[in-house]
Amino acid sequence: MANAASGMAVHDDCKLKFLELKAKRTYRFIVYKIEDKQVVVDKLGEPGQSHDDFAASLPVDECRYAIFDFDFVTAENCQKSKIFFVAWSPDTAKVRSKMIYASSKDRFKRELDGIQVELQATDPTEMDLDVFKSRAN
Repeated sequence: MANAASGMAVHDDCKLKFLELKAKRTYRFIVYKIEDKQVVVDKLGEPGQSHDDFAASLPVDECRYAIFDFDFVTAENCQKSKIFFVAWSPDTAKVRSKMIYASSKDRFKRELDGIQVELQATDPTEMDLDVFKSRAN
């Protein structure tokens, strides 16, 4: 287990699932949570799941980290994909939770090599499909 600067450990499964998403496209998304002073995998999205499924998998009043494999078509009509890191910190989450997630985020992100775009979201409108589309190009 890697040790984060904030004292937060990162469970090995976090990196393994990320590598499977990146290399084999085994998952559409991965949701992570901090539990007992370590980052662990919370939910896995099947390859056929959509952005709506991803958004619905994030709790309304708790912070999470998430990875989303976003497929899109460029203006030149090329099929592409980008790996997004989402720091989900809803306004309704506890202040202590927001602080823990904020202080651990950069260290956790460094464990996941291959993130292409980062999003910070405090409510669902900050990570809707249009936001992903605009940030992917």
